[in-house]
Amino acid sequence: MMLYTTLNKLQKHNHCISGKEKLLAYLGKTEADDEPLSLKTILESNKIEDAIWCLRGVDGHDKKIRLFAIWCARQVEYLDESGVSKTLNDANEAYANGQITAAALAAAFDSALAAASAAARAAAWKAQEIEFIKRFCTEEN
Repeated sequence: MMLYTTLNKLQKHNHCISGKEKLLAYLGKTEADDEPLSLKTILESNKIEDAIWCLRGVDGHDKKIRLFAIWCARQVEYLDESGVSKTLNDANEAYANGQITAAALAAAFDSALAAASAAARAAAWKAQEIEFIKRFCTEEN
């Protein structure tokens, strides 16, 4: 499936100046218009980072875009040893597939945020304890 946007839709989302200028030059244009513009063309012109950003200018494919974002997040979820990222990705995927409500998604987010905050505080206290011991509880120094 080929997805399309327009330069005017992208402009409404405050497309960065350098990305916009690069795309206009690639298209041989000087200003935004409403001509359909494929994400493939954006990818060819501006590469993947801008192409992903331009998804915000695509109408009518929210589920497909959300599931792509979840896929991207899952590629690095293993880096989160707390499991909070996996929990949120699971909740987002369930929401995208109509398995939970927006309220349930918000509750999952709130719960994950609280867990992540608690884990961050615990990690900070542990780091401070280790440094405190090194500085003040050894016979060295």
